Amino acid sequence: MQLVRGVAGIDAAAWDALAPAENPFVRHGYLEALEASGSAAPDTGWAAVPLVMGETSAPEGIVPAYVKSHSQGEYVFDHGWAHAYENAGGRYYPKLQVAVPFTPVTGPRLLARDDDAKRRLVRGLAAAAEPLDVSSAHVTFCTADEARLFTEAGWAVRYGVQYHWSDHGFGDFEGFLAALKSNKRKAIKKERKKVEASHLEIRVRRGREITPEEMDAFYPFYRATIDKRIWGNAYLRRDFFRLLAERLGDALVLTLAYDGERCVAGAMHLVGGDTLYGRLWGALEDYKFLHFELCYYQAIELALAWGLTHVEAGAQGEHKLQRGYAPTLTYSAHYIRDPALRTPVEQFLARERRQVEAEIPMLEEYLPYRQAGE
Repeated sequence: MQLVRGVAGIDAAAWDALAPAENPFVRHGYLEALEASGSAAPDTGWAAVPLVMGETSAPEGIVPAYVKSHSQGEYVFDHGWAHAYENAGGRYYPKLQVAVPFTPVTGPRLLARDDDAKRRLVRGLAAAAEPLDVSSAHVTFCTADEARLFTEAGWAVRYGVQYHWSDHGFGDFEGFLAALKSNKRKAIKKERKKVEASHLEIRVRRGREITPEEMDAFYPFYRATIDKRIWGNAYLRRDFFRLLAERLGDALVLTLAYDGERCVAGAMHLVGGDTLYGRLWGALEDYKFLHFELCYYQAIELALAWGLTHVEAGAQGEHKLQRGYAPTLTYSAHYIRDPALRTPVEQFLARERRQVEAEIPMLEEYLPYRQAGE
């Protein structure tokens, strides 16, 4: 096992041979764009140190890992653990973070061809903690199968909840609406009519259809969303968006709102396998329900038109329930070196897992779909 300085230090074709094609976020081009743009870089607190099993030119396994000096941009919050440990005299930072920076999307974190190789990567991560002199290692938004491997290795697993849409044989958007309860169907139609009344034109651009001007216009939308949040931080640099347009091809999708010839709002999606991943959105002005239109309803329409069966619309947001997005478990895994912190964290996570498991069926009761006979 070896730690490599930077994603760029590993052969791109060799990396992508291990990364599933259906998940664009763990491919070399996406992660290297974060690094090359300065978005995920040492001076922003993300020092890339991917763990490699074998040679960098022909690796047997890779883990996208970062040494971090803070807990920002992760979407699985451990600030409380850090404060408690430091108040008790410990040193929580730096820590080792296995993740796609700023991207709360479930996907593989152990890039290898079989479970035996993945188990060796898990052991390698734990072993790397000591020479790196980190307090802990954290793997966020891993797959359920990977969570099982981490559990086997003695890591503490944490549950979270996101809201994902799935196609139940709807056929098209009208079929989706027909599957909803009457009041929910009317509410969505009303929201969409409000957007229509604003006289904005919605344009969908994919891959090569996206012009450099449209790609450049998206950055102010992203900043507008961040600037409205008192806790927001514009992690992504302008160059990141330009690099995505160059590298992702048809995996990149923009849904843009035009007022005449002026682009005033947009949402960014990525396509991978059978899933449309909603990532970012923003608007230069306030338009009622435009967020729902570009991020949720347009996403469902595109998924149905393109034969995709899932839409993942990002982190948080119980309001997504009313729009047909169902509660879905997410997983993270945590290895803490000091037993004085590890034991209370494990106890906390055991209680939290039970709470999340109990919460899922209660949330499902708020889904808008008609029951049999309704």
